[in-house]
This record gives sequence, structure tokens and C-alpha cells, in this order.
Amino acid sequence: MSARSGDLLHRLRGLTEGRGQIAHIESLEARPARFGALAHPLSDRLQRQLGQEGIDRLFTHQAQAIDRVRQGDHVVVVTGTASGKSLCYHIPLLEALEEDPSSRALLLFPTKALAQDQLKVLRRLQDEADDARAPRTGTYDGDTPTNLRNRLRDEANLLLTNPDMLHSGILPHHARWSGFFSRLQYVVVDEIHVYRGIFGSHVANVLRRLRRIARHYGADPIFICASATIANPGELASRLLGLPVTVIDDDGSPRGRKHFVFWNPPRMGEIAMERRSSNLEARDLMVELIKDGYQTIAFVKARLLTEVLLRYCQEALREAGGGLAAKLRAYRAGYLASERRQIEAALFAGELRGVISTNALELGIDVGSLDAALLVGYPGTIASTWQQAGRAGRRQGESVAILIGHNAPVDQYLMQNPEYFFRNNPENAILDPGNPHILLNHLRCAAFEIPVPVPEEGEWGDYAPAILDLLQDRRWVRQVKGRWFYASEDYPAASFSLRNSGENEYTIVDTTETNRVIGTIDEPSAFTQVHPQAIYLHDAETYLVDTLDLSERVAYLHKADVDYYTQAVTDSYIDARDPEMEMLWRETQLSFGECSIHEKVTMFKKIKFGSRDSLGYGQIELPHWSLRTTALWFVFPA
Repeated sequence: MSARSGDLLHRLRGLTEGRGQIAHIESLEARPARFGALAHPLSDRLQRQLGQEGIDRLFTHQAQAIDRVRQGDHVVVVTGTASGKSLCYHIPLLEALEEDPSSRALLLFPTKALAQDQLKVLRRLQDEADDARAPRTGTYDGDTPTNLRNRLRDEANLLLTNPDMLHSGILPHHARWSGFFSRLQYVVVDEIHVYRGIFGSHVANVLRRLRRIARHYGADPIFICASATIANPGELASRLLGLPVTVIDDDGSPRGRKHFVFWNPPRMGEIAMERRSSNLEARDLMVELIKDGYQTIAFVKARLLTEVLLRYCQEALREAGGGLAAKLRAYRAGYLASERRQIEAALFAGELRGVISTNALELGIDVGSLDAALLVGYPGTIASTWQQAGRAGRRQGESVAILIGHNAPVDQYLMQNPEYFFRNNPENAILDPGNPHILLNHLRCAAFEIPVPVPEEGEWGDYAPAILDLLQDRRWVRQVKGRWFYASEDYPAASFSLRNSGENEYTIVDTTETNRVIGTIDEPSAFTQVHPQAIYLHDAETYLVDTLDLSERVAYLHKADVDYYTQAVTDSYIDARDPEMEMLWRETQLSFGECSIHEKVTMFKKIKFGSRDSLGYGQIELPHWSLRTTALWFVFPA
């Protein structure tokens, strides 16, 4: 943390140049730590290990969570950024290993990066070497070599993975994992606020499949969940697990003083409705903060914007000299895992002055103590806004978070009415495990893994009996002596994805010198970002896309020195089918039922860097993309 953090507000006021960008400042006072005591003390060995990490006392929420877990409760810990939530599950897991070296625990993280981050901490606490020869603790995901996967399956006590790998790579092969599941004592589900909507509904069903497989092998694991601040953590955790949970939310961690600034770009003229670009405002703020020595993170709402803003900032920093341009990087999905790990490590070590990220860094990856967070546009929810703002400032010292308003109505409402944001609680996180489109596929998986007894149908929700009958009509399952058996030759877990789009991943190959893989991208994004003639931005470099191979799922491109970027134009529509439920509300027809979302990329715009002038258009011929789901829709009176 910069020694001059107390001067941040004064510096920001100086940057307005009398144009009145500061719409509001909310100062959040520092908070001292509050400590708690465990009902039964930790072992001498664990106390020594924690002492090596600089931990000699537990915060109130940590002590409460550990005591409840020791009593056999399923818990969800809901505290702020950098509050030590992970210790609430580290300690029970390590205590279990002390009592029974053969015990097992499964740790679920929504991203590989989070799993790698926690792996380092757990290995330090266990005094393990950070190499593949110490597999008692390890990550099991798509990057894990085959030979290490077998060792982890047979030997690992603490297995770190993600819901996707659990769904497709572990649960369908549970017979090979019988030793692991029979000794499964704990399941950790971190960052549960991420598990909402379609993704959360899928993960809830994966966890139900996990619980029934654990029961099959005689285990009844305790679940330990952790979440950022949301309105309904207990309800979310309970729906996610299908179990009652105890909420731990008495945050005893200290907090440094934070200033939250609402920054509204100035109008382009005295009577003009248009305001200066929030991206240019972000560039100016980021450059000045970095030049002054403040370590800064900027959050933007799209991958393309990370690259555009990086390019703008680096150009300005090159003019300033001092090698500062090389100390700023972008961070987003699509970068190779090795590249993301390098950026995380450089940020943590203080080698980088700044990073521009999508919400990929919103989650709890430890990137050290930052001085400032810029939020370029309202993130869309109060919960996400606080989460991103919390990446600046840790436990001590002052920090600043700056929300830069777009010209959009919601952003401008918040700029004019900041009390709405600061006086309201974060939103509820909603999921629906019983969504029939989602449940159908998970019942196929469940029957494939272990036959589903008819009395168990009710545990899967009201739609389950009808869905199983439908699956039997399609010859995917059949009922024999009161149990549903899988009857097809396919592998159901491979037929769908847990993530929103459920689409394939494309590889991005740079052919400038050799065929070098520089990134990956999901199919819907591939259609908008790496279509033929697109300009693809990677680490501020511009690449021209030559070919998008749909059959092999590869985009081929080469470096091109151009002064523009491209932006796809899409045609989207929603096909609402026959409603399942209808009601009249204030003369407005409300309907709920099946729908299909269709999107087709039709053309692209060429946009000049800096001025954002339009340089022309190009046509795109690609298939349409669609998603079937359920929806609530409104028909307003004429």
C-alpha cells in the first residue's frame, strides 16, 4: 500500500480541473479487529503452522465458523473482502487430517485460478513442497496431467477442483473414486455468490449428485461455504446444497479507511446530453494514479474494453517515460492460464503498477494490497460493485474506489442519487435447481451414475417424475423393479455444459511466425470477436483474423499494425413459447414459460482508436446461436 494513500482524495480533486466530475464521496471509516476464542484450542502443530503465516489469533467469524463445523453443522461464512474466510475451512480440514490421515476433503472453486491460489496456501500450511511429488493436496482440472490425475485420485487428502470437472470428470467415474468418496469428510464450496442463475442451478444439481454418490459409499460430508456479501446467503446456500445451513456473518476482520467516489464524466457542451467517454476518463485517472505511484486496478464490463483501455493507457504512459507502460497489463478470460498466473504473481509482488480486468479479478484471488479501484461503468448489481471496490484496500491504510458513470440511464441515476446505492442492501442471489431444462440432463447423469429409486424422485423437485417419464419415452432411462436405470449408450455428462452458453471452446492461433496458441474463447464470443476480418486485441497488440474454422473450432490470425478495432453488430430476438402460467398485474399481462434466445452476428464496424470515428462496415456470414430456457415476460397494455 502506498505511503501516500492519505493524499488520494486531494489528488483526485486536483484532477477534475474544475469540471465537476466528483458527484459524491462516501467515506467509510476504519474498523478495528475483533477476536474470538475457540471452544477447544488448536493443536500445537496447527498453532505453529498458523504462526508461520503471521496468524496468532482468530477473528470472531473464524472462531464461530470453526466451532459450528466441529459440531457438525453445515455453514456459510459471509464476510467482506480479505476477511480471512478461507481460514474457516482450512483449519477444519487440517484438523481432520491430524485426527485421521486417511480423511478426504473436496474443495470446489468456480475458477481454476482460485483453486491454484488456495493450493499455494494449503501447501504452505502443510509444509509441503510446491511440486507434483507432493500429491496429498492437489488441483484436479483440465490442466492436470494424466499421470498426476491417477495419483491424486488414489492418494490426495485435499482435492481442489471446479464444478465442471466434478460434473464430467469425477462423478460419472465414481467407481474409480470409491476410496475417496468413502472417506469424504468435508466439501468446501467457495465463492457461492457466483452460483446464481443458470450456472448456479446446474451446480445445485451437481451437488445433489455428489451427495447421493457420497451416501452410496457410506459418507455424509459436512459442507463449508463461503460467500461475498449478498442479501440471502443462507437461502442461497440451502438451495444450492439442498441442506439446512448456519450463517456466520459477524465479521471481526479489521478494515482500513476507504473513500468511495462517484465520478461523472463532464458534459460535452453546456446543453448537450452526451458526456465524455467513461473510457477516456478512466484512462486519464489510471495514468495519473500510476504516475503518482498508486497501485491501481480498473474493472471494465467487456473483454474488448480491457484491451482498448490498456492500449490507451500504455500510449499515455510511454509519453510520460520511465518504463511505466510495461508495468500495466490486462487480465481477462481468454488469456492462457500460464499468462494469467504470471500477471497475478506480478501484481501480488508489486512488480505491476496497474491491471485492467473484466470481473475475472472480482473473485478472491490474492493480488496483494492495492491503493485504488476504478469501476468503469456500474457493474450491474450492488453486490458486484462492493466486491470490485473491495479489491482496493485490505486491512490497513487508506484506499479509494471510484465508480465512473457511463452515459446510460442506470449509471446516471446513481450519479444523481448516490444514497440509493449506499443505503440499500446487496441483491438476492437467485437459482432454480428445478428448472426442467436443467433438471432433465442432471437426472440423466444421476441415473447413469447410480440407478434412481422411485421414492427418491421427490428429492429432485416437483418436475422430476414427469421428466423421468419423458426420458423413458425417449429411451434414455427405463424403470426396473422400482428403480430408474440409464438405458442409452451415450455419456450424458459430455452432452451439456454447466456454464451459461453451453457452447464449445475455440482456440486462437497466431500464424505470424509459427502456429502459436495465444488464447481461447467460447463459441458465442468467437462469433463476435474472432470472425473473419475482425481485429482481435491481445495484450494491446492488434491481430487480423484470417479464418474462423467452425469444424475444428480454431481461429487463425496474424499481427497487423492497424489504427482501428472492430465491433460486431448482432441481431437478437426472444421466441416466447406457450406460457405455463399467466396473471394480470396492474393491467399488465405477466407470463412465465419456455423461451428460446436467438442471436446472429450480421456485420461488424471498424472504429478508429482514440476518436472512435467509424471507418466502415463489413458483412459476416456465421450460424446463429441459440439458448433454450425459461423466462418471465411482460405484455404492456396498448
